[in-house]
Amino acid sequence: MDFSSLPISPTELYELIAVVGGVGVTGALGVLFVRRARAARRRQIDAVDEVPAALPRGQAAPKSKQAEPEEDADQKAEKEKESPPPRPARATSGHAPAHAPHERAEEPEAEAPAAKPGAEPRSAQVIPFPAPPAPKEKVVSALAPGLARTRSSGFIARLGELFSGRKELDPSIVDEIEKVLLTADIGVKTSQKLLEEIRSSLTRRELKDPDAVWAFLRRRSAEMLSLPAPEVDFSSAKPFVLLVIGVNGSGKTTTIGKLAAKLAGEGKRVLLAAGDTFRAAAAEQLEVWAGRTGATIVRGKEGADPSSVIFDGVKRAATESFDVAIADTAGRLHTKTDLMQELQKVRRTLGKAAPGAPHETWLVIDATSGQNAIAQAQIFTEAMAVSGIVLTKLDGTAKGGVILGIADQLRIPVRYVGVGETVDDLRRFDPEEFVEALFAPLES
Repeated sequence: MDFSSLPISPTELYELIAVVGGVGVTGALGVLFVRRARAARRRQIDAVDEVPAALPRGQAAPKSKQAEPEEDADQKAEKEKESPPPRPARATSGHAPAHAPHERAEEPEAEAPAAKPGAEPRSAQVIPFPAPPAPKEKVVSALAPGLARTRSSGFIARLGELFSGRKELDPSIVDEIEKVLLTADIGVKTSQKLLEEIRSSLTRRELKDPDAVWAFLRRRSAEMLSLPAPEVDFSSAKPFVLLVIGVNGSGKTTTIGKLAAKLAGEGKRVLLAAGDTFRAAAAEQLEVWAGRTGATIVRGKEGADPSSVIFDGVKRAATESFDVAIADTAGRLHTKTDLMQELQKVRRTLGKAAPGAPHETWLVIDATSGQNAIAQAQIFTEAMAVSGIVLTKLDGTAKGGVILGIADQLRIPVRYVGVGETVDDLRRFDPEEFVEALFAPLES
């Protein structure tokens, strides 16, 4: 070849050809290296994503087409150029996807899970989500109807009217709350206490928020009712002696009968001592309850000394191994001094009949008496060591809020509440459940 006509010398031409050839070889090697690296990365991804779902023991994997390996963008673009408009044939990798240890190598056609959108969906094993445990039944369902009148026309309803439909309260809302509480049956002292706590505990911003004020009243109500008192253990003594006191008409005898039914249902032997010898129908009424519950009754003649009748009853309970002895008492007007003196005599007599008796002294209060119930409780607690309160007839009054005043001012735990006529309507008192039922919205 004649290189004399070229503008460069032969040596320079050879050098140029060598440079161009080197660049081409280097580029080709670079492209090959990049493709190999991408293929290795794709195999790693396939090994992670293409793990088949576990099959039941003994069941073979279903026959299906092998999943298409993931391709990078460059390879997809090249395939789209080389392929005709119809759907291209699925490419298969020369590397088998990773399998679970229990699968055999001769089953390569096991269906792999789809890793990318657009891939053919595979059938997955459906594992039902475990159902949540059934919620524990609360007493609220039974208390709410019994407290319906208190919620619909008592102080809870009037407070609800203040907050209803308002996103923000006026600065004068505290004065309105004061009017409601002072005219409620919770008592003046407890009302003033709540008002002072509202002013001192809530910020200005919270005082404008109906939910914040309502939540505060609800929380404080639960705290007032949650007094530190242990549960009553009727098995702690034998016989366990319970003395029941209260004015006439408060529901003492009915409460004793319902409580006897509950204890008998628990397998306890119960004896009833009819210590109300001044009311003609008291002993007869208690005798009816004894017949219903299978309890034994000890009664005396009309007008007999109550202390002697109760003494005889507790003595019999001790000698005949009864589990529980419940003593009914007279309930003439609480303003009479002789009644309080008589109750104190009964208490002393019980201590002689059984060691440590009475083990509990419960005061039965009629909720329909409203604030007068607080006055009754104060007089009884001055004369007797009252250890528990039973609040009856809550279903027939809008004055159920009196329970807050009694618990707050007397610091005596409420043991039972009566919300109806049946035995089951004498409910063991739970502060949280009671407040939840008291503040629960009424059904439309």
